[in-house]
Amino acid sequence: MDTTTNGAISTKADDEQARRVKRADLKKLNISGVGKEPTKALDSSLKRHTALIKRMRQSLGAENHAQILKDVASLSLEKYVEEIVGAVVEGISRCKTEKDVWSAVEITSALHRRFPGTFTPALVSSLAASLAAPSRAALAALTPEQREKEDSARVARQRPILRVCAELALVAIIRDTPERSGGEWIMKTIRELLSNDPSLSSLPLLLVFLKSYSRPYLGISPPTASKQISVTSESGTLSDAASEEASQASGAFPSLVKEEEELVEKEIRDRFKKMCDGYFDSVSKKLVIEHNRLQEQDRRNHEAYIRSGEIFEDRQQAYEKMTKSYEKLLASCQSLSELLYLPMPTLKTASQKTESIQIGMNTGSNILGGDTDDIIASGGKWEDEEERRFFEETPDLKDYVPRSVLGLEGETESEDVDGKEKERRAKEMVEEEFRRLEEELAEMKIDENGHIAGGEPGKQDNETDEEDADDVPTPTPGTPRESPTSTPQLAPQGPSQLLTALLARLPDATNRSLIDQAAVDFAFLNSKAARKRLVRFMSQIPKSRTDLLPHYSRLIAILSRYMPDVGTDIVAMLDEEFRYLQRKKNVVKELSEVRLRNVMFLSNLTKFGVVPPHVILHMFKVCLDDFSGTNVENLALLLEGCGRFLLRSEDTRVPFAKMIELMRRKQSMAHLDQRQLLLLENAYYQCNPPERTARQVKERTPMELFIRHLIYDVLTKKTVEKVLKLLRRLDWNDHVVIRTLHKVFTKPWKIKYGNIALLAILAYDLQRSHPAFSIGVVDQVLEDIRRGLETNMYSMNQRRIASAKFLGELYIYRLISSSIIFDALWTLVTFGHPEGRPTPGQPCPIDMPDDFFRIRIVCVLLDTCGMCFDRGSQLRKLDNFLSFFQLYILSKGPLPMDVDFMLNDSLEAVRPKLVLRTSYEEAATAVDEMFAVAYQNAGILTGDGGDDSGEDSGEEDEDEKGRHERDDDDDDEQSQLDSPVDERAPSPEAVLLRSTQEHVGPTQEDEADFAKELAKLVTDTSADSRKVDKKTALALWDTALPPPVVRKKKNEDYDEDGEGVGGEAAEDPGVMRFTLFTKRGNKPQTRQIAIPAESALAVQTRTAQMQDKVEQQHLKMLVLNYEQREEAEELKARGRQGPIKIRLAG
Repeated sequence: MDTTTNGAISTKADDEQARRVKRADLKKLNISGVGKEPTKALDSSLKRHTALIKRMRQSLGAENHAQILKDVASLSLEKYVEEIVGAVVEGISRCKTEKDVWSAVEITSALHRRFPGTFTPALVSSLAASLAAPSRAALAALTPEQREKEDSARVARQRPILRVCAELALVAIIRDTPERSGGEWIMKTIRELLSNDPSLSSLPLLLVFLKSYSRPYLGISPPTASKQISVTSESGTLSDAASEEASQASGAFPSLVKEEEELVEKEIRDRFKKMCDGYFDSVSKKLVIEHNRLQEQDRRNHEAYIRSGEIFEDRQQAYEKMTKSYEKLLASCQSLSELLYLPMPTLKTASQKTESIQIGMNTGSNILGGDTDDIIASGGKWEDEEERRFFEETPDLKDYVPRSVLGLEGETESEDVDGKEKERRAKEMVEEEFRRLEEELAEMKIDENGHIAGGEPGKQDNETDEEDADDVPTPTPGTPRESPTSTPQLAPQGPSQLLTALLARLPDATNRSLIDQAAVDFAFLNSKAARKRLVRFMSQIPKSRTDLLPHYSRLIAILSRYMPDVGTDIVAMLDEEFRYLQRKKNVVKELSEVRLRNVMFLSNLTKFGVVPPHVILHMFKVCLDDFSGTNVENLALLLEGCGRFLLRSEDTRVPFAKMIELMRRKQSMAHLDQRQLLLLENAYYQCNPPERTARQVKERTPMELFIRHLIYDVLTKKTVEKVLKLLRRLDWNDHVVIRTLHKVFTKPWKIKYGNIALLAILAYDLQRSHPAFSIGVVDQVLEDIRRGLETNMYSMNQRRIASAKFLGELYIYRLISSSIIFDALWTLVTFGHPEGRPTPGQPCPIDMPDDFFRIRIVCVLLDTCGMCFDRGSQLRKLDNFLSFFQLYILSKGPLPMDVDFMLNDSLEAVRPKLVLRTSYEEAATAVDEMFAVAYQNAGILTGDGGDDSGEDSGEEDEDEKGRHERDDDDDDEQSQLDSPVDERAPSPEAVLLRSTQEHVGPTQEDEADFAKELAKLVTDTSADSRKVDKKTALALWDTALPPPVVRKKKNEDYDEDGEGVGGEAAEDPGVMRFTLFTKRGNKPQTRQIAIPAESALAVQTRTAQMQDKVEQQHLKMLVLNYEQREEAEELKARGRQGPIKIRLAG
């Protein structure tokens, strides 16, 4: 893009250019003025020398700048050079701001020009010592806390010294050779600081250096701030410019000055930039490593929390320290990336969930997701493929353990036949159990109270008797049926110790591989005693470690294939515990965790096939028999744990479905509280989710898919030219293609927010060949913004932001004029309010006082194109809008923090010196004044008639003058616009007010009356002046003088323009302006009067001004000559007197 014709250079570029000019001038002075002797005698007073050195030690900042330079020029200083060097280094360390740094550079330059051989080398060596890297041995002897404090103090001490050294190397004080700058010296100093810093404590020094000196030392220029395209740019060429700009994204921006005007050699700039890029790569790698370490530590903390239910304090402190260090490194890396214009490294987002959390914990969080439909359609038992692998794909111990260890050596064919017979008998037993369960379910009836009638009365009475028999000894929950025997002392081979170690590490086996390895290890230790010990261990699982139950169930399932007694004993233990808990139904709170562990253990063993189906179905039936209290929770847990498995297994589908139906009937008739109802509903829909129709995918034509692919996937800054060429090749005579393109271009919220500008580029480039299409896009965007104001739906907020951003980008790329932008801005702050004026006491239905979204939209528009309204009538229009915008803001409630920050940033970007109103009344007054001036300029009477003061008239004249100037600027600007957008009719909402009395001056009669009144006024004043005394005359004279502010402004204008009251004549050569002072009451007022330059009054005034100027120059020369004569006579007197002799008393 052509930024030179687009307006002034950004403020940052202007500041950098001004600093370069200052450095170049000082460098030239330092080279040409080295070693020159002072022209006047120097003072060798000890007192003044001591005061100078003390002042230098305090600071070389701007507050002492003038006095120190004066002393350096007037004192001899030869005997105090060493002390001055130490004082300068100490004073440099106290320079904090940029002004202080430049003050120190100028003072150092003055000393360098006087003592280049003694002062400069000593100063450079002292500065090099101050910037030296810390000793590694000294740092190693410190504790981490002491090392951190030492690094912070060192960085604070070296920061101002590094900035001053960088300036001294640019102004030819620190030099590598007499013909080269000091760029290599600075590069070596920074390299030593960074290379001897494994902890990256010196990284802030590099950031400070790059913020101020990346342009002169690295050749990096910031991207241009002005975004609006050139007036002379043609449609269809914008994408090429964007592609070229994207190719320069690595920081190689075009140079602002010629190579011979650079202060640092190109070779050093390239090496310096290469060094910084390499250092950024190292910092990025360290950031990635620290990020991975933090994620790993977070994962370990999560696992430790699952195991023990808490995170210990030392682990928590270590994690917080690591997080603090990582955040500091991340902030530094981001700052370095922004300064070098390099991309940040990719940081992987690691999941904190381990395999133990993802598997087996059937909480139903994903039941209603999109995968459920596929699972139900395929009749799967499992929620996902991961769960299926966990419960079905178990390793076969025969592949890892010798057959002799598993007791499979002596198998024969007859034994295989016996095994098959046993399986057949077991299957028949299961079928018999199912038949009895079905009979019981068929006999079960529900009475009016929701209780089950029929069934087995003898069994019911038996269970009632068991509930009352509290004196019968029962095993406690979590203990085996038999009292444990003492562990026998084994042989010294150590199987007992190995088994103890294996059981001790089981709580840490929280994934599939670890638990499979534990099963193989246990198989090598297989014995009857070991199996009993394992069963006893499984009965003593901590109540809070329910996360271990799926993995322990997998261990039991792997072992049960070759050690069936393990599974049988554990199932019998859990069944007995379940019966015990049924007898203790009244103990709710104390045994709640035991019930949870028992039911979850049984559910996981059921899915592994360890628990026989009839056992789990019988437990379900027991809970249904007494459908109240804790059994409701047991039913919900059973449904969540294994309900899906039982409902989709071939063997249990029919009886379990009948049980669920019975449960739903009892649930509808029983009086349950809200919590129990919610538990049952969630559990039911988790195991049997409702059928849903598949989502209807919208069918699109290949051409529509291709266009969407180009805009949504392919479009980037580097490919915008390619996308434009492909869009031009489309069949623009096809209405389907045009309609598809219109949909894509008018829905900017569907693309990335950063690509909205690229969409505007495409619309601008398509305007040449298809102007109607671009106009339709603009109209639709304006309609979307209007519809958003009318509906004000929260779900549309993202679309409204994108539409506002797109509208601003369309102005940047010259598809619309500024009037449309201002129409949109005014509509945003007035639409829906009574008479278009927001008032605190009158809430608007579509813009409530606590709704701040319109402020966000205005900020987006101002951020996008507000920087373009900086001249002509656009400047005045934006100022007027900002006045009304403040009224709109003050009509709302207190702004939220994020909206306040966004508003401040936007206003700072467009009007940095804008003073915000603090009250609604103050803003309303300013708005009324603004409208009054606008009406007066437009020729509309406001009802005040002619009773306007002289001051108001003066302000009107100034406003009228500024308006004419800005209108002229607008005419020039509009004459350069060739876009067809500017040729269309104005918006119907815009009201253009024209004055009906333009260029109507006073008549001859009015001029005669004015001359008569003026003569009368002069005569009365001269007659009255003879009658007053001296004091009254002085008072009248003071009142006749202009106010001090006006006089000061007049003097400043005189100094700047070199003219008196005719200083403004440069704007109109044929007119000379005078200021008429009048008085209304006690208030003096001013008014500008334009007098033709050919009139006698103007000629006489200009002649008097020239005479005064000549007289002032003459007086100035006399005073200067007088001072020179005095200095000459003083020097002669000193020469005649000879040296002064001092007698010392011995």
